[in-house]
Amino acid sequence: MPTLAYVIAGSEATGGAGIQADLKTFERLGVYGVGTITCIVSFDPKADWGHRFVPVDGAVIADQIEAATAAHSLDVVKIGMLGTPGTVATVADSLRQQSWRHIVVDPVLICKGQEPGAALDTDNALRADILPLATVVTPNLFEAQTLSGMESLETVEDLGEAARRIADLGPRYVVVKGGAGLPGDEAVDVLFDGEDVTVFRAPKIGDERVSGAGCTFAAAITAELAKGASVHDAVATAKDFAHAGIVGRITTAAPFTAVGWQ
Repeated sequence: MPTLAYVIAGSEATGGAGIQADLKTFERLGVYGVGTITCIVSFDPKADWGHRFVPVDGAVIADQIEAATAAHSLDVVKIGMLGTPGTVATVADSLRQQSWRHIVVDPVLICKGQEPGAALDTDNALRADILPLATVVTPNLFEAQTLSGMESLETVEDLGEAARRIADLGPRYVVVKGGAGLPGDEAVDVLFDGEDVTVFRAPKIGDERVSGAGCTFAAAITAELAKGASVHDAVATAKDFAHAGIVGRITTAAPFTAVGWQ
């Protein structure tokens, strides 16, 4: 019987991020993926590729989760973009209906198609209702700075301090991704397990951000946890997998590249 993993996330119409990237990652890592869509993001080629953001109705999200969890024995889930406080509440309530072996949260804090006030409300709801449920949370530099309340993240030590502060919000493990934004020649991520900080390094592949890299990284952690790996081993595998995806990135007609594999 195949190993199953579940994802609750947004749809990204170009195929490079969101639930599309998550399900591709699950497949590449030998896991059968089941998905629930929370919102639809369509970049607008007529408006400088800005976000067009459409939330899925909360009742429809709840129906999807009900169907997925009734049809399959799911105990490992990745949470991606939620997008509204109502969606956060719906997903949090659904998660509490059963026990989960692992919950991996990629804390997408803001979408450019949202008003700043709405984005802040969503951020606050995510902190209060989703992060305390998480086994692992995987913020990027912007998300880690926001969640930790730190003024800047410029060193590996800063990443570790941010991870410790985010752990105070409830998740058992925190991975802060330095990525292309941290100064230096290496893409550095840190894992805080409640006691110790482990540093993961890989050579930077250019200085540009690659669409879908964060989704792929968190999805790879989810797939490995579903297969029974420890959190440390899952993060190490995900680091290598996402790095390979950045090396094999594909060019698009949009002003960004997307994760791919060679």
